[in-house]
Amino acid sequence: MGQSSSVATVDRGGAARGYRPSATLPFLAEFRRQASRRRTQLALGFMVLLPLIILVAFQFNSGEDDRGGRGEFSSLADLATSGGLNFTLFTILVSASFLLVVVVALFCGDTVASEASWGSLRYLLAVPVPRARLLTVKLLVALAYSGLALLLLAATALLAGTLRYGWSPLRSQVAAELAPADGLVRLLAILGYLAVVLLVVAGLAFLLSVSTDAALGAVGGAVLLWILSSILDQITALGGLRALLPTHYSSAWLGLLSTPMQTDDVVRGAISAIVYATVFWGLAFWRFTRKDVTS
Repeated sequence: MGQSSSVATVDRGGAARGYRPSATLPFLAEFRRQASRRRTQLALGFMVLLPLIILVAFQFNSGEDDRGGRGEFSSLADLATSGGLNFTLFTILVSASFLLVVVVALFCGDTVASEASWGSLRYLLAVPVPRARLLTVKLLVALAYSGLALLLLAATALLAGTLRYGWSPLRSQVAAELAPADGLVRLLAILGYLAVVLLVVAGLAFLLSVSTDAALGAVGGAVLLWILSSILDQITALGGLRALLPTHYSSAWLGLLSTPMQTDDVVRGAISAIVYATVFWGLAFWRFTRKDVTS
């Protein structure tokens, strides 16, 4: 009797009846789980807070003269206070080279390594959640939060800047004045390109996350390697080899502000970022599906 009962609960493949690998670890469940974490709340909260801090800083500095001379940064700050679109562009400019890199590395580098450091990774796999599905869901959730962080930063800057400085044409140092509607489209294009470029950071941080149990090491390693690539890109003696660096086209989004738009480097940068990210993610999946998970 007991034998027939046990047979009834197991299918021909040896799995319990009704078990579907695709139903384990749902995306929304993991999304809500990550939303409850303090690092997620702090990171997204800072994305909202940063534009407000910049706005307050401009208010305190509005009455000071420029006798000390701030050079190029002074002119950028002057442009930032000429309208909501310009304030948003300034916020993106000061955030793109480091802050956004750290945030994306945090979301993608902490996602698997933190589970290993807590000792909960092996229990997730024992549910059982297939390894490939676990990585896919965690990667998609990390990318979703990275994109949300980028949108929160831009949306908060646009709202706060427009309320304070008005809805004015977009101005920059590389192009003529753009009408507000055209300027908004250009800003959306810039955000899209930055999202693609940051996939390199996401891929590298994710690869490190499955390679170590130290979340801080995965996050810090991705940021340090990005900085190293940026430094190497400044060495002109490397010549054409610099084009192979993942950071070489990281500032190509400035071409989207010119009239007409310069998209050659944008296309090259997007292709480069996608290739690098795909390689890093492929290595991450290859490594994780073959490693012994003991923590």
